[in-house]
Amino acid sequence: MAKFVYVIGTADTKLEELVWLKSCLHTAGVDSHIIDVSTHVPTELSAGSKIDIPSSQIAEYHPGGATAVFCRERGRAIMGMSEALSHFLRDTSEDISALIGIGGSGGTALITAAMQSMPIGMPKLMVSTMASGNVADYVGGVDIAMLYTVTDLNGLNYLSRTILANAANMIAGAVNHGMVLDSAQKPVLGLTMFGVTTPCINQLVDELKNQFDPLVFHATGNGGTSMETLIDDGNIMGVLDITLTEIADLLFGGVLACRETRLDCIARTQKPWVGSAGALDMINFGGPDSIPERYAQRQFVEHNAQVTLMRTTPEENYQLGVWIGNKLNLCNGPVRFIIPEGGFSALDAPGQPFFDPQARQAFAEGLGSTMVQTAQRRIIKTPHHINSPEFTSLVLQEFKNVL
Repeated sequence: MAKFVYVIGTADTKLEELVWLKSCLHTAGVDSHIIDVSTHVPTELSAGSKIDIPSSQIAEYHPGGATAVFCRERGRAIMGMSEALSHFLRDTSEDISALIGIGGSGGTALITAAMQSMPIGMPKLMVSTMASGNVADYVGGVDIAMLYTVTDLNGLNYLSRTILANAANMIAGAVNHGMVLDSAQKPVLGLTMFGVTTPCINQLVDELKNQFDPLVFHATGNGGTSMETLIDDGNIMGVLDITLTEIADLLFGGVLACRETRLDCIARTQKPWVGSAGALDMINFGGPDSIPERYAQRQFVEHNAQVTLMRTTPEENYQLGVWIGNKLNLCNGPVRFIIPEGGFSALDAPGQPFFDPQARQAFAEGLGSTMVQTAQRRIIKTPHHINSPEFTSLVLQEFKNVL
């Protein structure tokens, strides 16, 4: 069966660019279809010969029908078309070799939300005027590549022709020389890591890799989301959620925040889960200029030119314990939370700038006062540091227990 690259955009404003992308893909030897996701009431343009799949056809895939999309309210229309596109892509996934979208702020939000519903491993490229900023919400937990347009997408010019041609060739390369996602040969585990918990995760991977296929996720906001996407899809059978620093950023305004739904998939799936307080001693910001004024008198470590770390206070650690405890109370599967009383990160150790036993104790009190322990759901304390061999041994033993 022939497969196609879907070239997606709003043809009412970007038809010229869409046609150029299709011609570049044809030159590269790749078949493609142009999909119109315009949210205007369909006109003759949507049925024009240059468009392969008109917006009216996409809109019919919305559970509420086309009228839920063509509602004449921009925000609702964009969300409606995005939902319709998601359903269309899932229903036609066997026909798709790759996805390439173009758009400004509205088009990028519309198209990438639909791309996020597609399997990891399917090539996805979003050419966007928004790609030079924070793209976390556009990428989500999947493998979407973002390419900045430099100029606005307002007709073709010498620069946009080149950038769009490069984009087409990127996708053509992925299609012509792509690799089919391997099937896992061993049970797959998910682990979360930050630079300051790397020694712990490296020890765990070394001990587990002969029996399992460990996937390590960088806890930078979307790392946890990526892992939980794979858990929900049934690709991960057990979790070593050692590094929950994204939650500190969520609660206290850091730049590497997870979503409010963090840990909900553990309750849904009841997967075996061992967690810990990795890097909860810090909140992440960009350069010094990015730090909110209310934090001016706090304790900081300059991790590099782009990352500044702020020490969490005892009060904040107590709140973190309460938040995590409330989430874990929803989990009826096998859950263990291990508190490393010797330190939560490489910076939270004797002689290091974030060493603070009072803050660690406050976290333990917040978690202990909130989390309802059962035979399946337990808190375990150890005097050792999170990066110590003793802590690793305890994690491995408890993981065997939950399995």
